[in-house]
Amino acid sequence: MKYTIDKKEQYVVFSPLEEKIDSLLAPKLKSELLTIHAEGYSNLVLDMSQVQYVDSSGLSALLVGDREFGRNGGIFVISGVRDHVMKLLKISMLDKKLRLVANLEEAGEMVFMHEIDGGEDEEGA
Repeated sequence: MKYTIDKKEQYVVFSPLEEKIDSLLAPKLKSELLTIHAEGYSNLVLDMSQVQYVDSSGLSALLVGDREFGRNGGIFVISGVRDHVMKLLKISMLDKKLRLVANLEEAGEMVFMHEIDGGEDEEGA
């Protein structure tokens, strides 16, 4: 799996450089997200702007990220979701559970607001 990681002061931006997150790549995505969390980062922004297709195993990877980063008061934000992926998120009603924002700037603001609120769980985007 090709990706970039940008470690900021309050959060990490993880950007898959793949068009598809399917059963072949989802386990690697889960592994990378768990590794970042294990390194001590509590907030993660997943930049999905390059991803055009996600299957059920890809959705599972998103839920793993959301659960892990939310476990200790952190936040998991998904940025730049493309139309086809958004349709799948809406069909599966995950758009109600996951924090979705339009771009990295909004994601950074959401992390910042989460930190100001002391890691309390606020309503999803």
